[in-house]
Amino acid sequence: MGVHEGEASAVHEDAWSARASTSYKERSAGSLLRAEGETARGRNVRAHTRCLESGHAEGSRARRRSFSGSGLKRDLRFPDPGEADPRCHFGTASTPRGITFLVARHTVDLFWRFQTGLAPASAAALDPTAYCETPVYNPDLCPNMIAAQAKLVYHLNKYYNEKCQARKAAIAKTIREVCKVVSDVLKEVEVQEPRFISSLNEMDNRYEGLEVVSPTEFEVVLYLNQMGVFNFVDDGSLPGCAVLKLSDGRKRSMSLWVEFITASGYLSARKIRSRFQTLVAQAVDKCSYRDVVKMVADTSEVRLRIRDRYVVQITPAFKCTGIWPRSAAHWPLPHIPWPGPNRVAEVKAEGFNLLSKECHSLSGKQSSAESDAWVLQFAEAENRLQMGGCRKKCLSVLKTLRDRHLELPGQPLNNYHMKTLVSYECEKHPRESDWDESCLGDRLNGILLQLISCLQCRRCPHYFLPNLDLFQGKPHSALENAAKQTWRLAREILTNPKSLEKL
Repeated sequence: MGVHEGEASAVHEDAWSARASTSYKERSAGSLLRAEGETARGRNVRAHTRCLESGHAEGSRARRRSFSGSGLKRDLRFPDPGEADPRCHFGTASTPRGITFLVARHTVDLFWRFQTGLAPASAAALDPTAYCETPVYNPDLCPNMIAAQAKLVYHLNKYYNEKCQARKAAIAKTIREVCKVVSDVLKEVEVQEPRFISSLNEMDNRYEGLEVVSPTEFEVVLYLNQMGVFNFVDDGSLPGCAVLKLSDGRKRSMSLWVEFITASGYLSARKIRSRFQTLVAQAVDKCSYRDVVKMVADTSEVRLRIRDRYVVQITPAFKCTGIWPRSAAHWPLPHIPWPGPNRVAEVKAEGFNLLSKECHSLSGKQSSAESDAWVLQFAEAENRLQMGGCRKKCLSVLKTLRDRHLELPGQPLNNYHMKTLVSYECEKHPRESDWDESCLGDRLNGILLQLISCLQCRRCPHYFLPNLDLFQGKPHSALENAAKQTWRLAREILTNPKSLEKL
């Protein structure tokens, strides 16, 4: 429902709250912002008002109606999913990747105007996709923009050096402890079955195949050998998955995994996982850490609980290098300059993994090929893409914020969601200069806005496989709660960067 000037309406307590009758000019900087930074940002608001008076009033008329209210901290509330706000228009913008952004126009404008001092150049500021582009700053119109930016970056760097580095150190200590136990279990597995050779090796202070899901949850990929006699079949019918089929029925006996090949000629991920689970259960009873490790029951996955504090999933997998899946053939998009051709070549040469794990996108499907499918994973490719600039620092801040404030019932968000959104942000801001240290605050704000949009739309497409929804199977109530919590977090960082000291 659109806005009508002078119209007053009652709104649900969780909807955006603003008073349409209050003039934009009548609001004081103190009612908009916290006392911290009040003077500097007050000048910014006055400069913004002067900009409006000097020729930009037409383009900002709708914003004045939407923004008028008694205060940013008190009046901006999170809207209920699916409930249109009577004082603003919601816009959607779909990228070719399939990701949809649903952001209140005045919310986007508010983030940029009051955090960065962005001058209202034209009515194009009302475009709901505008926040995705690199903003054009005009220091002459907004003299305090640089100071506001610098303040946010200062507090983010302080947060990174104190909170993020402490998180990294704690996780590194946990990884060493966990990997000792896992390595001992895998050695026992190898004694029983030489085809399952441990690939958990430390190299340059990191373990190959280990992924941190959360500070207490990890995944170890166990790389298997000899996939050669199988064809990789990826026709898009199984989102996020593929199958391995014998290239020639006469080569069945040549395979190292002959007993795991189905009558139809598929190498069954389910059968390999079942056999591996049996071997690990036996190894747990024999290993030297048997007093502190036990199998997690009621799952077909191989999961270990260590010291009743940590959970480690061990996943058999094949590494596929030198080929690229058909379902990801659209990448990179031709009209987007990031990443450059050299980086694209590196990523595609890095390849991907095929994991023997449950594929949530196949829930309820019963055909043989589907139950024997392998899950596509692009961990190394994603890591290579996010090298350079402040990308890794931005991701580290996001992970720390998630661990401390977005570990919610129903587990709607994990670190992989954050990693995925950083990749999308790289596409929207393709220039390396967009990822200078001085842009850390802009990139973080953009990603948090994008996360809110995805949570509201209840859809987060995989970066390489946009037909795969990373929110599939998540309870709607959990996603709604996460959206509200993310909004509160983003609002706190936006209006008071110093609050990062307590976040």
